[in-house]
Amino acid sequence: MTLDSICKVGFGVEIGTLNPNSPNNSFAKAFDTANIIVTLRFIDPLWKIKKILNLGSEAQLDKSMKIIDDFTYSVIRTRKAEIEDAKKNGQQNQIKNDILSRFIELGENNASDKSLRDVVLNFVIAGRDTTATTLSWAIYMVMTHSHVAEKLYLELKTFEENQAKEENVTLPQCDDNDDPELFNQRVVQFSKLLNKDSLERLHYLHAVITETLRLYPAVPQDPKGVMDDDVLPDGTKIKAGGMVTYVPYSMGRMEYNWGPNAASFIPERWFKDGVLKNESPFKFTAFQAGPRICLGKDSAYLQMRMVLAILCRFYKFNLVPGHPVKYRMMTILSMAHGLKLTIEKRS
Repeated sequence: MTLDSICKVGFGVEIGTLNPNSPNNSFAKAFDTANIIVTLRFIDPLWKIKKILNLGSEAQLDKSMKIIDDFTYSVIRTRKAEIEDAKKNGQQNQIKNDILSRFIELGENNASDKSLRDVVLNFVIAGRDTTATTLSWAIYMVMTHSHVAEKLYLELKTFEENQAKEENVTLPQCDDNDDPELFNQRVVQFSKLLNKDSLERLHYLHAVITETLRLYPAVPQDPKGVMDDDVLPDGTKIKAGGMVTYVPYSMGRMEYNWGPNAASFIPERWFKDGVLKNESPFKFTAFQAGPRICLGKDSAYLQMRMVLAILCRFYKFNLVPGHPVKYRMMTILSMAHGLKLTIEKRS
């Protein structure tokens, strides 16, 4: 689902990963394979030899990258042709607003296909797994804290009623005994009430997501290469060519920063006198800070609020008995065994 939305924003293309018969699914599978193999390079001391000899995982990586490149370059060529035709015919308003189209227009003829491919894939890599992982952890935290689940449900239901009145929308009446078609109509109607502005009113939902990111940041550790000799504020000397790593996973659990209940999931900590507050990005480091703060922060919050608003308004989740929930500390803080759930409808 997150790959679908990222590719729609990045390429302006519908991938359809949830449709097993989609012709674009080969791109999705190749993207997953390449991502896993590149991550495993951190723990495979022989990967360079495999690459030289084109063996094992590195051979599979080459095949996956060919599929990714073939798809990406095909989209780039098609989009360039569409933009050129639109300009020739005086139909600039028909040009898509995805990231690829914007970079093509900004670069005109100076942007090579490779540079365009690199830009768009960077957005896909940065925004796909990070968002999906955070959504998984958020659902897990909500369902294991029943008081949070009920408080969030109440906020969403109240929002639905108020927003419907404000927009003069009649909501289909449904309860647990209604047929699936009527229930689906209610879900669709609710989703139409969600937009960038209306989602800003869901303060507790925002706090739930932020508290999830504090405890389970999508990028748990982030190494930075040292370009020049330097001295850190505490006096530590660092040499060019070295590496400095900061660890948002640990920083989000430090009692020094968050108090004695730092290890507990408490969305209410993000409110002060009933008002949602913002912490310094140098304290809440899930999106980094300074000039290189995550460019997709607002987009990620928007997407996560949209998805969780629908899921937590209409469904109640329970963990499958005996299913282990453990993190896998890699580039992305994913769940080692996934998240197996049972789902109940809410009225």
